[in-house]
Amino acid sequence: MNNIATNIAQIHNRIDKACQKVGRNPEDVKLIAVSKVKPAEQVEEAFHAGQNLFGESYVQEFRDKEPLVTAPVQWHFIGGLQSNKVKYLRGKVAMIHAVDRLSLAEEIDRQWGKIDGVAEILLQVNIGDEASKSGCAPEDLENLVRAVAQLPNLRIKGLMCLPPHSDDPEQVRPFFKQLHELFEHIDKLQLPGVNMDELSMGMSGDFEVAVEEGATMVRVGTAIFGARIKKV
Repeated sequence: MNNIATNIAQIHNRIDKACQKVGRNPEDVKLIAVSKVKPAEQVEEAFHAGQNLFGESYVQEFRDKEPLVTAPVQWHFIGGLQSNKVKYLRGKVAMIHAVDRLSLAEEIDRQWGKIDGVAEILLQVNIGDEASKSGCAPEDLENLVRAVAQLPNLRIKGLMCLPPHSDDPEQVRPFFKQLHELFEHIDKLQLPGVNMDELSMGMSGDFEVAVEEGATMVRVGTAIFGARIKKV
């Protein structure tokens, strides 16, 4: 039987060791439990094991699941997002991780403006230049940051990426390193409304390498909840 509490403890232990390896404080790394296609009961179980940040990727699933979770969890939306579905997330998620274009940022700004709120977002970078993945090109990032920073109901809090898949985490390390360099470049610009606080990168198979390269958020699903059944 999959023991969620044990899995969470083991992941924190691995994060701690990765931090020790490079002289980082483990408290600077947040674990986001990727709960997509997992039932509300497992979210509750993880919460009672000390986990409070959860990542969802599908708007309809989130709409159905969110009312069923009574624990005071913090939701992050980490998947690709269509502008016409932003309204369903309004005021319900603490952060949107995968903002990859100005038009999406403008819709988030518009929806949060309806509740006089401020949405915290991360900009997604297509760090591996993969046609199959979303994200702005690295060379376009600064222009996107400058444009999105003008929107009053948004705060850019950092960057995220989905690097090319590899069974060898060391093959992914250069992409994490590149995103960290972009992160530092944007931070040095000191733009109003832009705070490079969060670097969201690393998943079940490579989160330790991501931590070594500066991740402040790792998105882990399979290593917590077990293998997912893919949505059809």
